[in-house]
Amino acid sequence: MISLCTNLCILIVSTGLVCAQQDRISIHQEQSEYYNNINTRPKKKVKVLNGLDILLRDHTSLIRGRNIALVTNQTGVDRFGIPNYKKLMDLDSVNLELVFSPEHGIFGEAAAGEKVTYDSVNYDLPKLVSLYSLERKPSPEMLGKTDLIIYDILDIGARFYTYISTLGKVMEAAGENGIPIMVLDRPNPIRGDIIEGPILDIKFKTFVGYYPIPIRYGGTIGKLAQKIIDNNWISPIPNLTVIPTEGWTQDLWYDETDLLWVNPSPNIPNLETAIIYPGMCLIEGTNISEGRGTPHPFKWIGAPWINGVILSQELNKLNLPGVVFIPNNFTPKSLLGKAISPKYENKKCNGIKIRLTDRDNFKSVESGVQVLFAIYNLYPNYIVFKEKHLNRLWGNDDLLASIKSGERAEDFLKKINY
Repeated sequence: MISLCTNLCILIVSTGLVCAQQDRISIHQEQSEYYNNINTRPKKKVKVLNGLDILLRDHTSLIRGRNIALVTNQTGVDRFGIPNYKKLMDLDSVNLELVFSPEHGIFGEAAAGEKVTYDSVNYDLPKLVSLYSLERKPSPEMLGKTDLIIYDILDIGARFYTYISTLGKVMEAAGENGIPIMVLDRPNPIRGDIIEGPILDIKFKTFVGYYPIPIRYGGTIGKLAQKIIDNNWISPIPNLTVIPTEGWTQDLWYDETDLLWVNPSPNIPNLETAIIYPGMCLIEGTNISEGRGTPHPFKWIGAPWINGVILSQELNKLNLPGVVFIPNNFTPKSLLGKAISPKYENKKCNGIKIRLTDRDNFKSVESGVQVLFAIYNLYPNYIVFKEKHLNRLWGNDDLLASIKSGERAEDFLKKINY
């Protein structure tokens, strides 16, 4: 009789747990369906001209008769989607001498960290050189005939997005070789009036953190270039010209403009991913998958040892502004040009998907920190930190020290100054 009662009690409790779990999953499914149906795109779009458009409309006298080295990639297009190098090559008295590409290549064809060379390939372009395959900086020999460097790349407003490090390296080369540099400004896709995260401690300066700026640094690429000059972050200082945008204001998201969206890199396929990226890129500094090798990098987070239902519930209890977390499972795979041997390749991962509900109030960096704290608190014996990488992404070693000390995420976040 005791055995029968015991078994019955176990069955009732087990059934209750299963039902509770199903209820939680059902709630998340309802949330997911609800937010899928919300149209967050603006009804009216603002007409915006990039720096490239303004240069070609108003300032061609600045480039005529010049031997130009162009630093660009697939994002360097005019408002109609025509590449900048084609526009320059069509101009009389303009000599486009060579083209430099940053990480990911001239067409955004290479995965993160993948080296690219163009020595034996003809793209109907002038000499094409990947700066990411060299010392990440043009040599004096390369710039021998150059008398103007033009930088024209869309950044997404995050300190560790390496295009701005390439900007710094190119500006250094310009100063060292006495060559003026022109930056063609572009909008900040994730708005220019929102700043998040700690300022980089210069002791942690690397190619994924080249300036003492916050993680989500605000402003535009042109304003950053001017800030580099104003703060003497490089030496010698080059002669800088910034061609500004027209029509864009700092409170505009990219999809509130009429500009074409071009994937800025292989794992930023849309604006929502760009918004999430400044916080969720911190996951790279762990043994947790940040979703590379899936259709939704940085929006899908997980590992084989995570329970997605439990993790999502812990995160949703925090009521973080503008975001919900939904249980998810996925299997990372190598994807040509997007992910080479991603974490947990061909292994099923459990975790969360991140869905924005209010991007104006969403705090990307804060959310990334809360995810790290939550996973550590749930799985301290499973999570592994790649200490050097996490520190250089964060910009100092405070985050890792705080997580391991048992401090609450809320208390840690209060101490961030920027």
